[in-house]
Amino acid sequence: MMEFREKSFTELTNEELYGILRLRAEVFVVEQDCPYQDLDGNDLKAMHLFVLENREVVACLRVFLKEDGNATIGRVVTAGKVRGTGLGKKMMLEGIGISKRLFGRIPIVIHAQCQARGFYEKCGFVVSSGEFLEDGILHVEMTFTF
Repeated sequence: MMEFREKSFTELTNEELYGILRLRAEVFVVEQDCPYQDLDGNDLKAMHLFVLENREVVACLRVFLKEDGNATIGRVVTAGKVRGTGLGKKMMLEGIGISKRLFGRIPIVIHAQCQARGFYEKCGFVVSSGEFLEDGILHVEMTFTF
């Protein structure tokens, strides 16, 4: 059974935080072969949405307000064993809802890996920039407006 949880950084247990960071490292660093600075300080101000399956974090994302005044959803990740189940889209739609509840109807601007562009378009995001390199991977900026 999958259990959705939403918590601020200070509400996360040690085990939950460990599970979130482990999953992000497993996918972004190991699977995608992309060493990057994951601990960027934004976790501290973010609302974290994550899914537990048998006490293991199998999906997560974070929502926070950027310095430019826009909201963002980032570090969106699902474990390989749950990909293709619709969980990622459900997580993104929940993330949009969290952003709306916390920040109102302001734009949500994300940096999406180009290979995931279609996924984010299905969630209502529109490309709002040209391609750019971020951590050695091609990205585009995408925006969701209410």
